[in-house]
Amino acid sequence: VLDMLDGRLARLTGATSEFGVQFDSLADVISFGVAPAVLAFRWGLVPFDKLGWAAGFVFVSAAAIRLARFNIQAGTPGDRRYFVGMPSPAAAAIPAATVFAYPYGLQGWLAVLALPMVLVPALLMVSTIKYRSFKTIDLRSRKSYRNLILMALVIAAITTHPQISLAVIAYTYLLSGFIGLAWTKLRPHGPV
Repeated sequence: VLDMLDGRLARLTGATSEFGVQFDSLADVISFGVAPAVLAFRWGLVPFDKLGWAAGFVFVSAAAIRLARFNIQAGTPGDRRYFVGMPSPAAAAIPAATVFAYPYGLQGWLAVLALPMVLVPALLMVSTIKYRSFKTIDLRSRKSYRNLILMALVIAAITTHPQISLAVIAYTYLLSGFIGLAWTKLRPHGPV
């Protein structure tokens, strides 16, 4: 939430600068790269020792690359409805929501589940799979009541069952990129 607000407040107050853009990206690498990697390491990657550190390093590196690519693409024309690659806040939500849903950590052979929890979002951040950007959704359209009802349901679910709801939202967004990719590959393109 604060990540979304800082840029909007800077634009609203006319306090944007190139330095601010770069500093924001550096803060995002810490928030959405380093913090989730350390969290995931302490939660389930410790048994892997150096391999666990390497998985965390891959996540941090992917977040830095993703943010650099976003900064480059932000000034170019393109379809604003989609991100190219999974956005770093959404990728960070995977380990954060997983640890929030199951805070006990993974021990023994179950620790192997921590590797894909870190590596899959890392690879998706640097992929070319398109992920929906919700910045272009118009709540003032004629069908806005549907969006409001959906938002109310999501808020109610998060309020009543936050651990399950946040994990479902995070993993649903992760899967949405694959669903969108399959949809574009399978749907017919023009007359046959």
